[in-house]
Amino acid sequence: MHSLIHAIALDPSKCVGCTNCIKHCPTEAIRVKNGQSRIIKERCINCGQCIQVCPRRARFGVTDSLNSIDNYKYKIALIDPVLYGQFIEGITPSQIIRSILSFGFDDFFETSRGADIITSFTKQLVNNGFKRPIISSACPTIVRLIQVRFPSLIEHILPIDSPVEISAHLAREKVKANHKLSDEEIGVFYITPCPARIFSFQKPVGIKKSHVNGTLSVRDVFLSVSKNLDKDKATHEEFYPSGKGIGWARTGGQSQALGLKEYLAVDGIQNVISVLEEIEYHKIRDLVFLECHACTNGCVGGSLTIENSFVSRNRIRKLVEDFFNYEAKAIESFTEYQLTESLKPIQVSTLADNLSEAIKKMEQIEKVLPTLPNIDCGACGAPRCRSLAEDIVLGYAGIEDCIVLLKKHISEKDNTDEDDRE
Repeated sequence: MHSLIHAIALDPSKCVGCTNCIKHCPTEAIRVKNGQSRIIKERCINCGQCIQVCPRRARFGVTDSLNSIDNYKYKIALIDPVLYGQFIEGITPSQIIRSILSFGFDDFFETSRGADIITSFTKQLVNNGFKRPIISSACPTIVRLIQVRFPSLIEHILPIDSPVEISAHLAREKVKANHKLSDEEIGVFYITPCPARIFSFQKPVGIKKSHVNGTLSVRDVFLSVSKNLDKDKATHEEFYPSGKGIGWARTGGQSQALGLKEYLAVDGIQNVISVLEEIEYHKIRDLVFLECHACTNGCVGGSLTIENSFVSRNRIRKLVEDFFNYEAKAIESFTEYQLTESLKPIQVSTLADNLSEAIKKMEQIEKVLPTLPNIDCGACGAPRCRSLAEDIVLGYAGIEDCIVLLKKHISEKDNTDEDDRE
């Protein structure tokens, strides 16, 4: 257990062990020990739920500082349309772009370009009989969730990289061609709405190496841009006016771009888990495409954003309507954008190294569990009584960690002492 896991960190001075995080973690990856929240590395899917529900803001995403762009000769800002939805109506994407460029970036590239490429690729797969339902690979949290909890659905995941990685690749190739620079001289910095993206760059899934060098949070960039907006609303010549690509920032955007009828768009990690369970049990049929978002309302609801996700989603909707008729250029080949590494199940934990020992520990867990109150209150620092039973058997906790049993023991002892006095 560690205080810094993947792309999420803890400020110990703010954490009071309130157990809010353990109750909302979808993979039971958090424990509270000695009044401090701790994450189990193998179980974490970087969804950011712990960041969003912490009342004291003790958890936060680990992003880079703006000064880190100076480590590169040529700096590219990779802009997610989520950022456009953070600003009030009347502030145009071009105004935001010009403000970002003034921070020291030499160029920018929008992830909506990569989104359009994936839309074209998905349409091709739909017509070629790919295993249904086709599950979007755009959200790294969902991909990791399937690897951890639904390995039987891995073969349904769209075998193409995310809009972010595709856009970063395109941006690099453009700069290398136009300015004759090497990869080492080019720094691509993604303005991210969530911590899952940060981790996906550190440990890419489906590709050997990420095309992204660093990350800046949408929240931090919003504050900087807000202080540096000009009044010129003229459209920037490089702005990519694809309503379908911009729409990927909110739930339903991917499906709308595909123009399919047999689709399902789901947001919120618990809702996604529920739907994936239905699909795994073959209760949902005749579904061609499944669009899943870990965050409510899609990427606009990421834990590193600043605006209310419903308000931001509505602003994205209006931008989509303004630019929906834009038609992206046809792509001749998708080979360079497809995944090169196979997706494999992730073993989150093992009770023991060999089967016989694991069976013994499972039997021990089953013996400990009936001795616990089985009310899943979370007061012990584990999300469920079964989780506490596992922790006890594995040596991470003791039976005395159960507050209900501890209070019962103290009460019985007081009664005994009182009887002795009488």
